[in-house]
Amino acid sequence: MKAYFSAGSWTASILLACVFTFPLGGCAGLDRTAHADSLAAPAHLQREQIVTAGFVLTAYTRISQPGAPIDLYIEGDGLSWVTRSQPSLDPTPREATGLAMAAADSAPNVVYLARPCQFTPMDANPRCGIPYWTARRFAPDVVASMNEAISRIVARTPGQRVNLIGYSGGAAIAVLVAAQRDDVASIRTVAGNLDDEYINRIHGVSAMPDSLNPIDFAARVAAIPQIHFSSAQDRIVPPEVARRFSQAAGAVSPFNASGLRCAKVRVLTGLAHDGDWASRWSGLLQ
Repeated sequence: MKAYFSAGSWTASILLACVFTFPLGGCAGLDRTAHADSLAAPAHLQREQIVTAGFVLTAYTRISQPGAPIDLYIEGDGLSWVTRSQPSLDPTPREATGLAMAAADSAPNVVYLARPCQFTPMDANPRCGIPYWTARRFAPDVVASMNEAISRIVARTPGQRVNLIGYSGGAAIAVLVAAQRDDVASIRTVAGNLDDEYINRIHGVSAMPDSLNPIDFAARVAAIPQIHFSSAQDRIVPPEVARRFSQAAGAVSPFNASGLRCAKVRVLTGLAHDGDWASRWSGLLQ
């Protein structure tokens, strides 16, 4: 069973890490934010913070046509773990694959939404602690915070719908959010964790009883057009995960009485889980 630090010890630990590990260049999180800004700037995505009941979330937004839908990207789990057994002190992603994909999207309205505790200063998020990027990363309060932020963003384009795109763990959030909304036009996932129980089992890691499992909500989103991209070379989230989700989405249930299946799976080659998905993304969007 893994041990988790308290919020207080977590804050002290990261301050010490900044002092001793980065005496000249500042905290690593600042470097990662600068990298994110450099990804966003050419695509005219503007950084902002969105205050929700649970967390202050960081977003990058470009709303240029309020009368058009929004393509909304949800980041992966980021730097959740330093080693197999040691959690990170800051989940801010080093590469921000979800943001790189958003920057490759030429739609008029594009929004990138980071996960709780990513990119946002920790003093703005007193609830942030290691469980929120490990065992509780898909917890109901996390989903509620992300959903609230999405509602605030969608309000900027009245009457328009939202296309959800989730990378890795962001795919889980996309499904869990879509299950609660009636304005989702489509779902796209990339290397998506769509069945965390199955993934944890095949990797021999701890279960996450405090988190929701997206495959349990597959029937609720069955009527939403969706496509799930995987790679045959992905050793973290193999294509079987997307196939299992697609099958569950087509199962007959009270939410899907006819067994309607709008979920498609596309398996690519030549990409690792954390590979350069962004370089192919504009083509895949077509």
